Amino acid sequence: MPARAPIVAPSLLAADFARLGEELRAVEQAGADWLHLDVMDGHFVPNITFGPPLIKALRPLTRMVFDVHLMIAPVDPYIAAFAEAGADRILVHPESGPHLHRTLQAIAAHGCKPGVVLNPSTPVESIEWVLDLCETVMVMTVNPGFGGQAFLDSQLPKVAALRKKIDATGRAIALEIDGGVTPHTAPRLAAAGADTFVAGTAVFGAPDYAAAIAAIRTAAG
Repeated sequence: MPARAPIVAPSLLAADFARLGEELRAVEQAGADWLHLDVMDGHFVPNITFGPPLIKALRPLTRMVFDVHLMIAPVDPYIAAFAEAGADRILVHPESGPHLHRTLQAIAAHGCKPGVVLNPSTPVESIEWVLDLCETVMVMTVNPGFGGQAFLDSQLPKVAALRKKIDATGRAIALEIDGGVTPHTAPRLAAAGADTFVAGTAVFGAPDYAAAIAAIRTAAG
């Protein structure tokens, strides 16, 4: 497959929650490609964030792709609600339900693009027989549940292994990274084959969102 232009997806988890509408518009104007939305249930991961009502409230404010990462278990009962709220892409973990293949089928049936997320300890082999259903494979380069963690270099070989598997399909499956993405880590991730970069504090914690997004995109280009 030809190289994809880097996609930068700021994570709303790092935004000012008292000003979410303004923050969304600000990163859109700053050049963000997608908006990444981290949904946590306090059960699958040790944190609680938000659910479908917030996504529904934000949806009319932008045409940006809503990249919704569901860190909830069980996940299947909630797919319809997130799709109806305005998710464009829905990403799930193999560990969040008993039948990953069925879960990905359900996401597609609700009109969203399905994806799988691999935690640091989740092997590449977990997607071996569902890659044909995936539009995204995301590698967690931190443990899921909290922003601002240190980047795990141990995940770089996993990214490279996934790049080979994706290329072998001949399909334009996004290889996404979440965790510790900065202009310093983006070049190594891009060299390993990543093309989509979730950035939380690296964008929302910066004084200039446009400069922060451009720095990540340039570093990954």
